[in-house]
Amino acid sequence: MTLPTSTKMYAEAAEAADAVARQFAANAEVVDALVARLQQAPPRFIVTCARGSSDHAATYAKYLFETTLGLVTASASPSVGSVYAVQPNLEGALFVVISQSGKSPDLLRNAEIAKAAGATVIALVNVADSPLARLADTVIPLHAGPENSVAATKSYLCSLAALLHLVARWSGDAALLAAKDALPDALRAAWQQDWSALVSGLRLADSLFVIGRGLGLAAAQEAALKFKETCGVHAEAFSSAEVKHGPMALVGPDFPVLAFAQDDDTGAGTAAVAAEFRARGAPVWLARPGTQGEGVLPLPPSLHPACTPLLTVQAFYGAVNALAIARGHNPDVPPHLNKVTETT
Repeated sequence: MTLPTSTKMYAEAAEAADAVARQFAANAEVVDALVARLQQAPPRFIVTCARGSSDHAATYAKYLFETTLGLVTASASPSVGSVYAVQPNLEGALFVVISQSGKSPDLLRNAEIAKAAGATVIALVNVADSPLARLADTVIPLHAGPENSVAATKSYLCSLAALLHLVARWSGDAALLAAKDALPDALRAAWQQDWSALVSGLRLADSLFVIGRGLGLAAAQEAALKFKETCGVHAEAFSSAEVKHGPMALVGPDFPVLAFAQDDDTGAGTAAVAAEFRARGAPVWLARPGTQGEGVLPLPPSLHPACTPLLTVQAFYGAVNALAIARGHNPDVPPHLNKVTETT
């Protein structure tokens, strides 16, 4: 019998806190230098470019940049540059490319286009000598270390941590800086949380919704992807606001919902949607710091709402790895998938 603790996914997710601590120490000088340049010549707007789990990190980046810095942030469709060969006007923009491998041809092509169009290109990448790193104006290495499981875990959390580090320094927000420094220990506490109720509740599930909002939407997106690739469960992520515009018609008895509620102004609304779905007879699990009650998944205290998605995902990774094993899947080798996906 395969034990959940025997998988590469489990071992790599367990390393996330140490990887984040290593990243913060190693990147201090490069982040400080980048922030000095950005403060001297602020960008007009920010554009992110990524795919897969890295694109979920880009969702987090959008909310973090906009809520903390007030800079409009848009997501670039890689196909616009790589397939349609369109060169947008990016003069004065900050172009943030997020990639684990730094090898995907369409991300490389869009970074080239952005640079030619006048943008400053920043690469968040785990492979520091990758083609993307060589192309970028500034590289922020993820320092996640080797990741052999196809399902990305610590590299995703390191992507969010690198964004948090950049924005904390850029904004100079004392509370955010303090929360950043405390993040590795908080991630260690999150990894110890018991989410076995979610594992037993979803062992026979076919489909579910994962909902979040604001900074927490990226966590919902990442969870939905992991359900699909590691467990063979059809899961869709929605904003807790958008789910009410049609998709909620599917929710009722035997249709599970996993809700990630933030400890900020979006949290009460997400929790209310979860309660509404539970009242319909749906199996509902809610993760929200400082919350107790029926169907609540425990989370450690979060020092800042911007850290909450990282703690939520860290706790979730342990549960989804165990769920994959319980359903007879190998989370390290999902069917039809490779570690590096090279799209053009």
